Formats: sequence, C-alpha cells, structure tokens
Amino acid sequence: MSLFRGIRYYLLPNTSKQKTLKAILGFKPKNLSLYEQAFTHKSIVNESEKFEVSNERLEFLGDAILGAIVAEYFFNRFPYEEEGFLTKVRSKLVSRNFLNQLSVDIGLDTFLETSADVNRSKSIFGDAFEALIGAIYLDRGYKTCRKFVLEKVIIDYVDVDRLIEEETDFKSKLVEWVQKNKAAYEYKITEVNRGKYNTFRCELYINNKKRSTTEERSKKRAEQEAAKDFFHQLSVE
Repeated sequence: MSLFRGIRYYLLPNTSKQKTLKAILGFKPKNLSLYEQAFTHKSIVNESEKFEVSNERLEFLGDAILGAIVAEYFFNRFPYEEEGFLTKVRSKLVSRNFLNQLSVDIGLDTFLETSADVNRSKSIFGDAFEALIGAIYLDRGYKTCRKFVLEKVIIDYVDVDRLIEEETDFKSKLVEWVQKNKAAYEYKITEVNRGKYNTFRCELYINNKKRSTTEERSKKRAEQEAAKDFFHQLSVE
C-alpha cells in the first residue's frame, strides 16, 4: 500500500488535513501551510488565487536536507567503502528519475496540485518530494525529518541492495583493485547440472588463492557475484 494512499489532499475538509498528515508522516504537523505549499506546483499558482506560493523554495531546501540524510545513511551503512562509492550511491538515490518514481510509489503524486495542462510525467513529483522534506524540516526540525526519510521511506520503499547492485560493477572494481595492489586474479568456471537447468559455479582466485565461490544461472552473473563476495570479505577482515 502506498504511503499517501491515493488521497487528494486539497479535497479534504480542513479539520481532516492535520489528522491525515499525522497518520501518513508519523507525527503531528504544527504548520499546515508549509505542507500545502509543498503540494502546490507553480503552474496552479498562476491560475488560481487560492494557491499563493509554489513549492519551489521548499524544493530547494529539501534537496539539501535530503542529500545530507542520505549521505549520512550510506556513510554509516557502508563503513569500509571509499568516497567514490558513497558518492555514486547517494547520487543514485537522490537522482531526479529515482525520486520521481519513488514519489509515485508512495502516492505523493495524488497530493500534488497542478494546472490541468501540465505534463505530469516530468520531474514535478520528485520536486514535490523534496518540497515535502523541506516542509518537514522547517516544521519539526532535522531529527524528525531524518526519521521520516529513514523509517517511512527508505526502509519501506527503497531496495538498497538492488540499488547498490545496479550502481556497482564489481568485476570492474576487482580489476582496479588488483592493479592497485599489484595482484593477479582468475575466474574458474564450471558448469553444474541441476536437472531442469544448468548453473555455473565460479571460483575466484587472487594470487593463486581461492577467495570466493558462487553459483548462478549465467557465467557473467557468477563472476559478478564472486567479485562482489570478495569485496564483502575484505570489508569484514
């Protein structure tokens, strides 16, 4: 179920707005006008006197706050990774394409008020999410904002392991590592009969010493997982 549950926020009676936001966000909002601003696209401001200020300024603030929260999250989750890796995965999570899809997944798109002729396939949903983060920060502070992002969004809606896998080419990373450490490596592939299908077992050797063994449906995937397992071992050694 989406976090925002397909609710049209502006169609709610005023007495229900605060209760609705409390149920969704996990805390009682103090300044409702901040959230109404977060859900207001600039296109509707030009058409209706009811909407006075768009979410652009909140989006600017929310972008910075979200970046800090995500950076801290990855910094703590991956204590042995270098700056380059952390930069890549943070950039992936806060990218416009990712935030657009995330906003739709959590149902925030139904809260956003726009002009009828606005192209709602553009970046407006990701912008609204950042504006919401800015509103929470101004209303309740960094601690509450951080808790919302971590507990209500990342844990429930972000597959971090898949995000890392998509961002990281462990075979290329292994090549860089062996060059830097003046080491030699070799993948040894064996086809394994599993009845209905065959798999490929990959053994990764570093300086003639076996360091990891994986088994996958394709050779390429087996090598990728073997390299990934090697770096996992390095992180805990």
